This record gives sequence, structure tokens and C-alpha cells, in this order.
Amino acid sequence: MQADVSKTAAPGSDGMLLASLAMLGSQVSLNIGAAVGKHLFPVIGVEGVTAFRVGFSALFLLAVFRPWRYALTRRDALNLLVYGTVIGVMNLLIYHAFSRIPIGIAVAIEVTGPLLLALLASRRLRDVAACALAVFGLWLLLPLHTGAGRLDPVGVACAFGAAACWALYIVFGKRASSLRGGQAVAWGMLMASVFIVPLGVISVDPAQLTPALVATGVAIAVLSSAVPYSLEMLALRGLPQGLYGMFSSSAPAVSALAGLLILGEHLSAVQWSAIACIVLASAICAVSARG
Repeated sequence: MQADVSKTAAPGSDGMLLASLAMLGSQVSLNIGAAVGKHLFPVIGVEGVTAFRVGFSALFLLAVFRPWRYALTRRDALNLLVYGTVIGVMNLLIYHAFSRIPIGIAVAIEVTGPLLLALLASRRLRDVAACALAVFGLWLLLPLHTGAGRLDPVGVACAFGAAACWALYIVFGKRASSLRGGQAVAWGMLMASVFIVPLGVISVDPAQLTPALVATGVAIAVLSSAVPYSLEMLALRGLPQGLYGMFSSSAPAVSALAGLLILGEHLSAVQWSAIACIVLASAICAVSARG
């Protein structure tokens, strides 16, 4: 049964502040890791980088949280199975998007998943306006009109697939967030690695795995998965679903800045305007859902 956010007791101010800081730290860590990971795509491919990210994250989280110490109910196990599968597919799709289109644009498309979820949670007139604003932002962003920058259609499709996964991640992450400590994210990452790591093993030449490359892979795993997913689980526990969506709305702007500063991905004025529209739409809708 989906978590009923409207019936969840509002967390205290201290808990809300801690959860908000956790979301901020998650965004910064995630985007730095993604920008670093993009540098490795030409060397070991998208599947290889994703396998590093998910595989090392699973090992790290299992070692830290030791989730086997606590028994799981059948319902918890089912939620974790879906949660872990969504994590794996989301990682793979968004990295394929990153390999073909700028990070900021990919995340602007991806954040429409949480936006849609927030819209479904709060049906008000301003939500309709927010949806229209997001659609306008996507129209500016995608090559649907004269003057729009050319984007790889496969990259765009992967970003939309990641958006659907992000919405499912919020729903099933909320369901699993009642588990002890980092139990949920540790089991979820392990389940994701079950099918992601074999894909990486098949696609990577062992001769390429130098100590420096492996060390970079470990850093990507810590920055892109282990730290942000743990912080997001804390945030999901302390924030209503709508407010979580509001914080998630900053992701495109943070990603675009990371792409600019780390990768030198310069966006046009129209693309920045499109990202701003999507960020504003997500924030408006999430504030409405919180109310």
C-alpha cells in the first residue's frame, strides 16, 4: 500500500532541518560523482562505470550497515526487491543519458518523475499551472521547435526512462524507509548490483582496470551512490513526499552547474531558461503537495 503522506505526522523543526541538510548534501555529492564518472565513459563504457558505482556502493553499504542483523518481513522483502531493481535501472539509464546529452539537460528531464508524483499528490489549480510551466520548459529544452539545440534522441529517451524510475524510487523508498538504519538502502543496492555488475564485467576489458581507474571507481561509488542514497533515506524519513519533491527540484540546476564547472558543458540561454522553468514548476508543485 502506498505511503499516505497526508496522514504522516509532521516532523519537528530539528528533524526537518536535518532532513533538509541531508537532501542538500545528497545533491552535491551525487552531481560531483556523476561529473567524475562521465570522464570514464570513453575508457570502460557506461555499463562499466555503472557497475563500479553500484557494485562498490553495495559493498560499502553492506559493510557499514550489516543489514542481515535484522529480519525482514515478506512485505519488506518485496518492497526492497522493487526498490533495488529501480535503483539499478535508474543508474544505468541516467548514465546512458549522460553519455549522450549534457548532464544538466538529462537531469532536467529526469526530475519530471518526482514532479509528476507531486502533481498526483496535490490536485490544485496552481499544480495545473506548474505542470504547464514544466511542459513549456520541456518544449524549450527538446528539439521540438525552431532554434532548439539538437539533442541525441536516445539520450533523451534514457532520461525520460530514468524519470519514471525516480518516481518509483520515491514511492518504494518511502515504503522501505521504516526499516532500521541503512538496512533498506544496503539491501536495495545489493539487489541492484545482482544484474548491473555482470553487465559491467561483460563489457570491460580486465586489462583496463589499473589501480588508478579502480580508485576512481571507488570514489564514484561513494560520491554518486553510497553517500547520496544514505542521505536520501534519512531525508525520506524526515520529509513529507511533497517537500522531498521540492528539494529534488533543485537537481537540474545543481547538475548543470556541475557539468559546467567540472566538464565544461556550456548550455545556451534557452536551455538555461528551460531548466529554470522545470525547477520552478517542481518547486511550486512540491510546495502545494506539502501544504
